[in-house]
Amino acid sequence: MRTEKEIDFLEKKIPELAEVATKKAYCDALSRGNAVMEIVDGQIVSTAPDGTQTFIKNAKPMVKVHKNG
Repeated sequence: MRTEKEIDFLEKKIPELAEVATKKAYCDALSRGNAVMEIVDGQIVSTAPDGTQTFIKNAKPMVKVHKNG
């Protein structure tokens, strides 16, 4: 069983690990020839492996999430 200190340490790593995993998934999808959806300048676009972007629709305003700690 993990101690409270170990759990706290691991929980603090979650945002960093999530960012790395998201970037990897993005690159993996493009390298496999798939398009990815992303928000660019307030618009949802489909980005193809060759870098071309197709407008899908305007995105809703972002909601600011505050980090605790």
